[in-house]
Amino acid sequence: MDIQSRKIEFMQAFLKLQSEEVISQLENILRKKSTIELEQNSDFKPMSLKEFNDRIDKSENDFKNGKYKSTSELLKKYN
Repeated sequence: MDIQSRKIEFMQAFLKLQSEEVISQLENILRKKSTIELEQNSDFKPMSLKEFNDRIDKSENDFKNGKYKSTSELLKKYN
């Protein structure tokens, strides 16, 4: 059985489920697997708390110093 057929068969079985507990378990498995796959297949590196706070500080300073674009400016540029 190819992957597309397996997905369809899985979805049909999933749609017949009535158990909230089983659906929650499947959601958790999917969430965990998606997170692991994202980490393994990308160069995505989460920011540290310090990097996050530094970025917030920089953004706030940029705004105070007028270094930002308004929504209308962005829409003009990209529409």
